[in-house]
Amino acid sequence: MRKRFTLLLILLLGFGSVRADEGMWLPNLIGKLKIKDMQAQGFQLTAKDLYDVNEGSLKDAIVRFSSGCTGELVSADGLLLTNHHCGYGQIQAYSSVENDYLTHGFWAMSREQELPNPGLKVSFLVRMDDVTKQVLRGVRPSMTEQQRSDKIAENSLAIEEKAAANTHYRASVEPFYYGNQYFLFVYEDFEDVRLVGAPPSSIGKFGGDTDNWMWPRHTGDFSIFRVYAGPDNKPAPYSPENVPYQPKRFLTVSTQGAAEGDFTFVYGFPGRTYEYITSEAVRYMVEKGNPHKINLRTIRLNIMSEEQEKSVQTRIQYAFKHARVANSWKKWQGEMKGLIRRNVIREKEEAELDFMAWAQNKKEYAHVLPELNALYRELEPYAFARDYVNETYGAIELVGLATTLITPDMTELDERQWNNLHNYVADFFKNYSPVIDRRTAIRMLQEYDRNVPEMFQPAILADYKNQYGSIEAAVDDLFDRTMFVSQDQIEELLKLDPEAINVAVKADPVAQLYQDFNRLYRSGILPEYNRINREITPLYRVYMKGMMEREKSRIFYPDANSTLRIAYGKVNGYAPMDAVYYEPYTSIEGIMEKDDPHVYDYDIPQSLRDLYAAKDYGRWKVNGSVPVCFIATNHTTGGNSGSPILNAKGELLGLNFDRTWESTMSDVRYDPEICRNISVDIRYVLFVIDKIGGAGYLLNEMRFAE
Repeated sequence: MRKRFTLLLILLLGFGSVRADEGMWLPNLIGKLKIKDMQAQGFQLTAKDLYDVNEGSLKDAIVRFSSGCTGELVSADGLLLTNHHCGYGQIQAYSSVENDYLTHGFWAMSREQELPNPGLKVSFLVRMDDVTKQVLRGVRPSMTEQQRSDKIAENSLAIEEKAAANTHYRASVEPFYYGNQYFLFVYEDFEDVRLVGAPPSSIGKFGGDTDNWMWPRHTGDFSIFRVYAGPDNKPAPYSPENVPYQPKRFLTVSTQGAAEGDFTFVYGFPGRTYEYITSEAVRYMVEKGNPHKINLRTIRLNIMSEEQEKSVQTRIQYAFKHARVANSWKKWQGEMKGLIRRNVIREKEEAELDFMAWAQNKKEYAHVLPELNALYRELEPYAFARDYVNETYGAIELVGLATTLITPDMTELDERQWNNLHNYVADFFKNYSPVIDRRTAIRMLQEYDRNVPEMFQPAILADYKNQYGSIEAAVDDLFDRTMFVSQDQIEELLKLDPEAINVAVKADPVAQLYQDFNRLYRSGILPEYNRINREITPLYRVYMKGMMEREKSRIFYPDANSTLRIAYGKVNGYAPMDAVYYEPYTSIEGIMEKDDPHVYDYDIPQSLRDLYAAKDYGRWKVNGSVPVCFIATNHTTGGNSGSPILNAKGELLGLNFDRTWESTMSDVRYDPEICRNISVDIRYVLFVIDKIGGAGYLLNEMRFAE
């Protein structure tokens, strides 16, 4: 009865209305826009507890981790939690056949054993301000779009420079609502971030690609780092003299869990959403773009998996690459499934008809949707070709190496750039398999030749077929002749004088492949793709403005753009299909049901089997078991990986790490009936640290709720 009432309510509200659990809200606007609704649903704190620039607030415990995840501080000494998959690159970098931290885990038993990570950065938000008036100062209706864009860029740069002047902060102005509003974000970046602990991959990545984006889930997706600072508690480059960072705020840990129906919220840096795109954009995604990209990545993943099964070294080398390719591959499948199931194309078409009926006598808005639809039809062949270039030619690893050596003029490199080049080459070959790359290159170029229209075909593919009889034979010859496949040859090459390097590099067959594809892409695809998108962008600004004018009573949330957001909802199960209902919790029993010593992703540590057999759960026992994961209705996306999921008191319940497969559609259309974020329960995290890692001393740093 409750479910039927909920569905009826959704239908009455209509597609255009914001649903109770929908939205990613700017923390400085929570007090004005959403705090009353949050409190009505159970939230027990104030807006200032969430965001305050004068006193420590929850925002000061949240960081953007690296370039695409979130983390949270859980101690006064800079201890940081994020997802295992967010720290995967760092864990892999320290892994080898002799010290396989991916397989066996890593636990620093003292501060001295914590591992530095060059290039890893975390960012704290210092403050954010609405700077729309300043950004649009001097912008006039009579301006061309280019003039408008140039003026906005000029104003934004001046705002950023003023905000960062005489400080160590970084400032960035970001557009919202397709350029109808602008906010300034001021960040403090820390670059000494050390690896403290990581569970074995059979816990941190339990279920691998099979379970990715799925529910029920039993993954202990967490890793532990520590932020270090200089003696003045300010950011500093890595140094043994640095000390643990003392944050303005860190999170209190709850060991009580949450019951179904309890209020929760996620605080983090969601990547990108596209809630307001038109039906034509969704149509391309569902009917053409995603199906082809899925097929191409299926081929690549099969090749990697086959070779990884043959060699432990290859498995380690390609662990991160496989996960990176598989993540979007599976996400696109779930996204398509959800959008088709909910008939989102038709929903958007009907909403657009309503908008056009409202706009027909309004000069500013009457033209916008017909023009958008026409431009999307014009864009489609270029978008398709661009997708294929990125997913095929762009998947050939030697091309990436060639690009690094072709692009710069070697005669102009300084000492630092030479060092960076040598380091890049060493890192490239550390995780490179010429067998995988050769097989991938053959299949990707064959697929490009088979599916991309003639007007977007590079001449070199025809040359391959004419000269060798097939693309396969041509690629085999290319890999046999190129020097780029050998680290020794590249290192010998770099000993030559710069002019000789330039000549040798440009004569290589991989360089010729690069040059031909690059010429096609730069002259035949990208210019038109960019031109059409430049025409689409201002129309979205007008369309967004029109939607907000038409529905004045609706509170529109901005699309995610990697800036700090709050999303709130409740712990709830869901029904993904007829006669199926998923409970919102999983437990250690589910891990044991999936345990399989013969399958790498399900082969849990023997220590976990022993603990389960003895029911030795220590202080983490809950009703004779250990909770592992749970789901809630919080609106999340990529970038929210590692975000804390918090209870009504702002206490840490777990770490967000995924969405259910059906929920991946929420980047385009949020549906409260099926959209669920997945989190690892903090009690399972603590259990693994304590009983598996033997690093219980870390718990002494944390503050636990009474």
